[in-house]
Parts: sequence; structure tokens; C-alpha cells
Amino acid sequence: MDFLRYRHVPTILLLAALAGCTQQQSSQDLKEQTAQATAEVKHDAEAVAAGIREGWSRDKPLDLNTATKEQLLSLPGVTEAEANRVIAGRPYNEPGEVVTRRIMPKTEYDKIADRVTAKR
Repeated sequence: MDFLRYRHVPTILLLAALAGCTQQQSSQDLKEQTAQATAEVKHDAEAVAAGIREGWSRDKPLDLNTATKEQLLSLPGVTEAEANRVIAGRPYNEPGEVVTRRIMPKTEYDKIADRVTAKR
């Protein structure tokens, strides 16, 4: 009979333990966590967008006569100094002129030769 009298004790102890383990988040904590998650998603979305832009442009060669500095820097191995020299040396009749005019070493040009053109 004594057992029946205390049968609710384990249930009450379990509920008390569960209540102690769960934490109520303050609205400020929730706001900060949401802002952090949003910033991470924004960063990831920007990376995805950059990847998509690069993927679309891979099929089309980059025109050395009209490419922006950022576009030139996206080419493998192109440094900021080389991008500046390419822009300063415009216009080009053919892409290989960046080598013959000593704007870029042949080894560097060989890395991007299939990705560039020179339209007039």
C-alpha cells in the first residue's frame, strides 16, 4: 500500500528534471541567434551567386579589351599588378599580345589562354 501512495513521485521527479534542463531563451538571445544565422546564410548566398556567375562565364572567353579588374583577377594566377598592366595596355588585336608586349609572362598567359579573347 505504501507503494501506491508514492507512485507519482518518479513522474514528478522526471518532470522537474526536464523542466530544469530546458532553458527559456530571452528575446534578445533569439534575436542575436537569428541575426547570426541570417548573416551566415547571406554569406553562403553570395558565395553561391559568385559561383554561378563564374560558371556561366566559363563558356565565354573574357575579352581583354573590356574586362574589369575584378574579372581579370578572377582568372587563374592573374595578380593585381598584371590586371592593371592588361588594362593599361589596351587595346589588343589578339590575346597573345599580352605576352609579346611583356605585360604578362608566357607561363602565366598559358594558364588563361583558353579563357581570354581580344575583340575589337
